[in-house]
Amino acid sequence: MQICDKLLRRYTPDPFLFAILLTGILFFAGLYMTPSGATDIIRYWGDGFWGLIPFTLQMVMVLVGGYVTAVSPPVQRILVSLSKTVHTPGQAVILVTLAATLGCVLNWGLGLIVGGMMCRHVIQQVPTANFRLLVAGAYSGFLVWHGGFSGSIPLTLATPGNFSEQLVGGIIPVQETLLSPLNICAVLGLFILLPLTNFWLSRQEDINPVSVPVFETEDLKTEGPAARRSLSPAERLEKSRLVSYAIAGFGGAYLLIQGFSGKLSLNLNSLNFIFIFSGVLLHKTPESFIKAISEAAKKVGPILLQFPFYAGIMGIMVSSNLATVVSEAFVTISTAETFPLLTFYSAGLVNIFVPSGGGQWAIQAPVVLAAAKEIGADIPLASMAVAWGDAWTNMLQPFWALPLLAVSGLHLRDIIGYCLVVLLVSGAFLSSLFIIMA
Repeated sequence: MQICDKLLRRYTPDPFLFAILLTGILFFAGLYMTPSGATDIIRYWGDGFWGLIPFTLQMVMVLVGGYVTAVSPPVQRILVSLSKTVHTPGQAVILVTLAATLGCVLNWGLGLIVGGMMCRHVIQQVPTANFRLLVAGAYSGFLVWHGGFSGSIPLTLATPGNFSEQLVGGIIPVQETLLSPLNICAVLGLFILLPLTNFWLSRQEDINPVSVPVFETEDLKTEGPAARRSLSPAERLEKSRLVSYAIAGFGGAYLLIQGFSGKLSLNLNSLNFIFIFSGVLLHKTPESFIKAISEAAKKVGPILLQFPFYAGIMGIMVSSNLATVVSEAFVTISTAETFPLLTFYSAGLVNIFVPSGGGQWAIQAPVVLAAAKEIGADIPLASMAVAWGDAWTNMLQPFWALPLLAVSGLHLRDIIGYCLVVLLVSGAFLSSLFIIMA
């Protein structure tokens, strides 16, 4: 384990360089595996480069909104209280893993941010814990996101009018996907397997820990009465709780209106809306909220830089039909019994290059659903195979680790060794499930 860890820490590039390497690999793969020429592939890349602009802003707001809420005094007190319940490195990594896993079942954005903030508090209570492993443990919880309530593929299949409805012949309710025996077993199994795996890793004392970043806490205390009397009108507004409560009330009223009208759904936009207005309310004053926003904004640089490059990668995969070629290669060697397992593997491979659940489903759905019908495979099971394959190889894909790394102050190379172990263990577990359930 020590040799593997040293090699990965030495040779794992920055996530930005990882995106560039993937671009180069796809360029030559497209030339070899598709009829596209060099100029075609470059055009596909450039045309897709800005294709994730709305999603990029959503991801930035996931980080900013989640960070602002998580650093608010009430949430800080809760996280500190939880962190005080652990006293050993093993207990620390179990708590962080469970908290992140539970958060990602509810909503993947919530899980990533809460997991990162839990790491910061737990390391203060248990300074002998391996901070690298804590952060990796928090990221391992992300494995369950596509089997949770924010999973894009099962939610898409259950939405009337979705693009895959004609391919399926109707909608597929969540009872057949999220609440299926396979998915329940997968989620519950990972709730047990992930903490145990990370606990075992915490016992490997030959792994060198990393220096823990210094986390500064903003002093957001309000000024005393004497100082208040000398404030200007503008400064009084900045420190006014009434202003914050009023605008937070607007946000809460909107959520109630949408909820009672049946239009409220849990998605990225609603999650970010809740985060932002929860932050306004929990910070109590505009001044405190603005300070927290400013601190969060310092951490969004990697997201702003890398997401356009992944959009370009997706442009190559989609426009050159390279993703379809990969999916069809697995389909041709499948039977009704092996189809879910091989679909799981193909989705894991495609996810390395297209790390977006919704985007990946748009690419693979036509091939997977048509093949499932043709060979008589279970369509909901095949669909969840794509979902779990997408989630599985995120352990090697830095795309989704960016918010967590930003909150924790670490680099990809610091956690990749642990994530590789989680990838192998979870891959064996999920593979066995698809074999049994087929």
